[in-house]
This record gives sequence, C-alpha cells and structure tokens, in this order.
Amino acid sequence: MARPLIGITGQLEAAHWGDWVREAVLSPLTYTRAVERAGGTPVILPPVPPESVAVLVAGLDGLLLTGGTDVNPVLYEALPHDQTDAPDRRRDRFELALVQAAIEADLPVLAIGRGLHVLNVARGGTLIQDLPEAVGHTGHAAGAARMSQHDVNLNANSTLGRLLGGKARVPARHHQAVQQPGAGLTTVAWADDQVIEALELPGPRFVIGVQWHPEEGDDLRLLQALVAAATPAAAAEAKPVANGRGMKKQRGGTGGRNPAAGTVRR
Repeated sequence: MARPLIGITGQLEAAHWGDWVREAVLSPLTYTRAVERAGGTPVILPPVPPESVAVLVAGLDGLLLTGGTDVNPVLYEALPHDQTDAPDRRRDRFELALVQAAIEADLPVLAIGRGLHVLNVARGGTLIQDLPEAVGHTGHAAGAARMSQHDVNLNANSTLGRLLGGKARVPARHHQAVQQPGAGLTTVAWADDQVIEALELPGPRFVIGVQWHPEEGDDLRLLQALVAAATPAAAAEAKPVANGRGMKKQRGGTGGRNPAAGTVRR
C-alpha cells in the first residue's frame, strides 16, 4: 500500500548559505521525522498565494499544520497584546485558506500548536493572547525554547480520547490558547487549570487540533492516526479482463490525491 503524502506547513525565514542570505522555507525536522516514523511521506509546503491552495490540497492525502509565531489578532477582531508576536501576514493568509480548503475537500487534518489556533480562527473562534496574565502562572511555557511535560484530561468518547485515553502526559510550550472555539469545533481536552488543549470537528472527517507537540515526544499514536486517515484505499485485487488480444490485468481505484480523477479519500 502506498504511503500517503502529508503536507507540512513551513515558514519563510532568512537563511545563510556561505556568504549568501536568502529567504528560505523552514520547518523543524521533528515534524518530518514524526510523519516518516508514523508511515507517511512528508512534504514541506511553502506559504503560497491563496489562488494556489486548491492545487496543493488536490495533491495531498493529509495535512499537518505546524507550530510557530502567533496568529494576527486582527483576524479574530482583537487588539494586539504587548506579548503577541509581530504578525506574519503571508503565512496567516496562506494557512487560513489552506485549512478551509482542506476541510471542504475532506482532507484529514492534524493541527499542532499554532496550527490549532489557525484552525480555530478559520472557524471564527478567538484566542487568549497571553496565558500567564489570564491564568496567573507560567506552567504552559515553563522554560525558554524547550518543551515541558504536563497532563491533559481528555473526553474519553472523542476521537482523541479513544486514541489516548482519559488522561495523557504531553510535551508542550505555549503562551497562547483557544478562548472561544470556532463554529462546529468541540473541546475534547483540557489542562488542570481548564485551559483548552484540543479541539475536534465532529463528523466522518479527521480534523483534530492539539495545543501540545506530539512530534517532540515518543508517542506516535496521533501522527499514526493522521496517516491512517490519509492512507489511500487499497488497490482492488487485480482481475483478468478480456480484450481483443487476450487477457490483461485491471486494477481498481487506489484512492488518494486527485478527486477529479475518480479517487476516494478516507
């Protein structure tokens, strides 16, 4: 069975090649390695203009929205907090269009960290811009530039709960979080202080957003679930078909990446 093609969102940053400095598409290697280990084929997606998004979505079996800088508060009708990052308008515009197109195409989506915030804002939700101010502690970002482990409580009847159980210990570091879930999104995990840790879009499609970073740990169940949901349907068993020159094999549909070609996504 073919390994599904999983798109991983990247970010544009200045990078050095010897004396050359050029804008580059960057993505932490942990995402690529986690998708590979989970059974998928990773491909990094650059922030392209919205008119190119439909072509990208048609070429993918699944989508991984990654972590990164804060979503522009203007996009959820809020004034910027002094702790909120300067906006990356190009990436915001791209990822909002991308996740909306993916959902419309029934593409499996896993949104991590910032990706959860993009998913929520795309559905009309809002964000807490500075958690230490909102909850009175720094437990969600205990150290600079490193993940810390904390427990999350899950709805055992949710897709995420059926994967991970009623409680999980996860690697995380974030100073923002979901405030009001967007249209159709259901809260399925909370920290002990009631900060929202995960959202799902109920229905037959696989759309899950988590506040933590499964790619930074050893538990691949969530990445494996994305890959399983994105795996093209198995090719039908080869059957002999008569033609004027004898017998040849005809294979059924393989599922996958181009709906216009009669393929099927799971």
